[in-house]
Amino acid sequence: MCKKCDETVEHIISACPVLAKEQYTQEHDRVCAQLHFNVCKEIGIKLENRHKYDPVPKSVETSHEGKVTILWNQQVRTVRTIPNNKLYIIIRNNKQGTCMLIDAAIPGDGNVIKKGAEKILKYEDRIIKIQRMWNVTAKVIPVIIGATGAISKSLGQYLSNRPVKHEMRDYKKAAILGTAHILREVLMLKYKTYFTGEITLHVA
Repeated sequence: MCKKCDETVEHIISACPVLAKEQYTQEHDRVCAQLHFNVCKEIGIKLENRHKYDPVPKSVETSHEGKVTILWNQQVRTVRTIPNNKLYIIIRNNKQGTCMLIDAAIPGDGNVIKKGAEKILKYEDRIIKIQRMWNVTAKVIPVIIGATGAISKSLGQYLSNRPVKHEMRDYKKAAILGTAHILREVLMLKYKTYFTGEITLHVA
């Protein structure tokens, strides 16, 4: 695809810069949408019968009594511009004075632990700013699922800090389905002549 590296399965599903522009983003969004759906459901936010795999959740959801606000893909405004000022899910508990910043990644299975550490470091400045602005206790929750379903031992601990129950298989399934979609798209692109009938295969 990118013609810079050998087209191994590992490269195609997690390291190709050409696929990163669209395919990896879609895979990432599917996992985040699953997270968002689970959070809303457990907190008691009505989702108007929307399916858990809806790719674009509402930008703001609020619990019935206004105790919890969930932001989707929002930029936090600060006095001083800081990098990485956007997270996919922000859970602000107005009653408890807490804020959880959640982002996901689907790297190659061998980079799961490394990517988790990168996510925590990436949002350090954001955590400090939010705590000062909103007067809350904030933390970042990195949800890292390998492209074929590998997870780190720390993921369960991170998710235990969330205000919902989690089925790890939901996130693994979302990641694996995304990987399968990427491989299918690449195969269709590289061998489209076989699928469009431009070449007829004769099987003896």
